[in-house]
Amino acid sequence: MSHAFWIRLAVAGAAIVLSFTVAKLVDRRLARRQLAPGTITRYRILRQSILWTIVFVGVASALLVIPAVRGVAVGILASSAVIGLILGFAAQRTIGNFIAGLLIAFTQPVRLGDEIEFGGTRGEVEEVGLIYTWVRTPESDRLVIPNEKLVSETVRNSTIRNEKRVAEIDVQVPTGGDLRAAVAALEHSVDEVIVTRLDPATITVRRYVDAAEPLGRAQSELRLDVAERLRAAGIYGATA
Repeated sequence: MSHAFWIRLAVAGAAIVLSFTVAKLVDRRLARRQLAPGTITRYRILRQSILWTIVFVGVASALLVIPAVRGVAVGILASSAVIGLILGFAAQRTIGNFIAGLLIAFTQPVRLGDEIEFGGTRGEVEEVGLIYTWVRTPESDRLVIPNEKLVSETVRNSTIRNEKRVAEIDVQVPTGGDLRAAVAALEHSVDEVIVTRLDPATITVRRYVDAAEPLGRAQSELRLDVAERLRAAGIYGATA
């Protein structure tokens, strides 16, 4: 064997040893961190992934140095790329959940500690991960929701509230009364006027009030205001 072959072999051996050494140092550095029990499993997987990635790159690089095994190394790298492509297609749902987790992190439709309702189940958001979101129910069960479902379906968040509340009453318009005139008489003094029934003719009236104001008092004031305006417009109705 030529002198050049032994040099390449020594370089390859040094690359392999260096990759294992770097991987071990990185693993030790990561292992020093103190973590909560709930994250130990995920962190171990991360450490192992980093360890084997460094080793794989080091060994593959070492094999490329030696001409006799360069073809084998290229084949290994090519097959790894194919395997990675196959795994990518197989893991489309996981990738979708990962992207959804990023969307949740940035848009924050739910946050840690929020009380939400999903699929008829209420609970408190305990953890928002990249793949799943964990919700603790009042019975201390855990509802595990794939992030993809969380961003594509309706979620009721009881923690993120509007600073104002809605005072709402129903107004019955007398038979033969002009509904359009009743709506016109009220729409400029309230936030929303909707005709909800025709027999008997009923109008739903809504007004936004400060959260500190008692809702019963706000509804009472709304009834008085509505009665005065309907009376002024020549429409006499009873408020419910």
